[in-house]
Amino acid sequence: MILKDKNDLMEVQKAAVKEIESYDCRILVCSGTGCVASGSEKIYEKFQELAKDIPGVSLVFAPHDENAHVGIKKTGCQGFCELGPLVRIQKKDNVIQYIKVQQDDCQEIFEKSVLKDEVIERLLYHQGEKAYHHPEDIPFIAKQTRIVLENCGRFDALSLSEYLASGGFQALKKALFDMQPEDVVEEIDKSGLRGRGGGGFPTGRKWKQVSSQAEKERYVVCNGDEGDPGAFMDGSVMEGDPYKLLEGMIIAGYAVGSENGYIYVRAEYPLSVARLRHAIEELEKAGLLGEHILGTDFSFHLHINRGAGAFVCGEGSALTASIEGNRGMPRTKPPRTVDQGLWAKPTVLNNVETYANVPKIVLQGADWFRTIGSENSPGTKTFSITGAIENTGLIEVPMGTTLREIIYDIGGGLKGGAEFKAVQIGGPSGGCLTKDHLDVGLDFDSVKKYNAIVGSGGLVVMDENTCMVEVARFFMSFTQRESCGKCTPCRIGTKRMLEILERIVAGKGEVEDLDRLEEIAQFVKTNSLCGLGKSAPLPVISTLRTFRDEYMEHIVDKRCKSHTCQALKQYRIDSEKCKGCTKCAKACPVGAITGEKKEPHQIDQSKCIRCGACMEGCNFDAVYVE
Repeated sequence: MILKDKNDLMEVQKAAVKEIESYDCRILVCSGTGCVASGSEKIYEKFQELAKDIPGVSLVFAPHDENAHVGIKKTGCQGFCELGPLVRIQKKDNVIQYIKVQQDDCQEIFEKSVLKDEVIERLLYHQGEKAYHHPEDIPFIAKQTRIVLENCGRFDALSLSEYLASGGFQALKKALFDMQPEDVVEEIDKSGLRGRGGGGFPTGRKWKQVSSQAEKERYVVCNGDEGDPGAFMDGSVMEGDPYKLLEGMIIAGYAVGSENGYIYVRAEYPLSVARLRHAIEELEKAGLLGEHILGTDFSFHLHINRGAGAFVCGEGSALTASIEGNRGMPRTKPPRTVDQGLWAKPTVLNNVETYANVPKIVLQGADWFRTIGSENSPGTKTFSITGAIENTGLIEVPMGTTLREIIYDIGGGLKGGAEFKAVQIGGPSGGCLTKDHLDVGLDFDSVKKYNAIVGSGGLVVMDENTCMVEVARFFMSFTQRESCGKCTPCRIGTKRMLEILERIVAGKGEVEDLDRLEEIAQFVKTNSLCGLGKSAPLPVISTLRTFRDEYMEHIVDKRCKSHTCQALKQYRIDSEKCKGCTKCAKACPVGAITGEKKEPHQIDQSKCIRCGACMEGCNFDAVYVE
């Protein structure tokens, strides 16, 4: 059905709500990338098979002997990425969250929780002795504030009807029929929404600059090129609630007078691309995208561009160059994207999460949005939390939430009860925050004081067994490899920094290397062409400031206390445990181990190549790393 006006939209929405309410039970299978990777597609197929392969099949709920409408749906990310496949059983307001569901569990779930009202205890989330039945009661979810991720896990990610039932496109209706374009821009500006892609630039100010241009041909571009290691927030939104992103972009097009929008998605996100394409097709069929939307004079078209995975294409000018078919490289500024962006026309460029905030702001107002978060960073922020954390997954919290709340209250603390050491925030262009920063509120301005950035929102949690020198080397290796090479400070500076870090982890560093590192880092930060180059040294700067003793230990003592750096491992033999079996000596490829049979052996450190063959071969745990 093509929606010709706002009345059609209201009628379709009423029908969508009625359809949702008609279900006696909905089986919600998580189909985010994490759960798909752990087998959720087969879980979905198994439930379809159990329901005789007919979606929305009518079944008899024993023992009540009455018809019941059952729906089997694919949702977006339900949050608990490490505990997938995830399945929710929804009967009206009663919802059961199951974790680590396998195909063999489907029959039992169907018989006990779908056809009856029984709860399968072993499939529930447990924290200590306590089992959690309803997802909203689980601390990981209960302590979040979901705006962008509001629909993820609750509705069919592919269904336009279900998005409409959730209140979708009411914001577009309000914008088109109750507001002028300048009113929309003003509301976004008043809300204080800042770009969620990393820079935190005020969104309303950007929209104002584009809408005030004399050039009338303008573009709306979405940056879906999420390249930070450990980050999957934008991908989860594109997979789990694509219509919300698209509604935000359509509103942006109306606000700034654009007729064309482009979504730049990295090729490593095939699921995001597939779901966005499906959503665009559905909107075009419904008349919510294309010519004369809802019978108005406003027309808007959306296009998808797939990036090749270059990290630098997350930078605005490099991204627009890539869309144009050119090599993705940043350019000098000014002119800025708002003046001359895509095809040298004024361009609004925001990331996925930023656009996904727009519908709620338009619908509920700037004053409502400002009640959430901190004064200078209103609203929420999505974070992916990975690393040495109990609850790996996707979260959304108010801006200004402390690191302590995220790691311990939501994340469940560190695995195995280990001691917290640091968190890498903002990806390879970010920095490290330590236990001294646990009570610092995370927003755009506060973390800058500690040589870190919020970035796109990736949080990699590290415990006491992490080598911070190796962390700096890893992220510098990434940024150096991803440098586009256009400017000398980034191209050469990151290379020289990486060389120094590699010498240090190899046990060949000198004390003077630390001064060289700091000098080069500040030069790269100050003189690089684009924001990615300027932030590339942050992991080194922050770890040097906070963990300088570890650098000195690597250089002076030739020791890595976490036993991470292979070249600095010193293998020893415990004379009390050694039985003199000679197995370690036979395993050593360089003859570094000597000793008589049935007598304790020794390792000649001058010959040892740190391969670990002796430790692997010992049956008595006599070989250890010092």
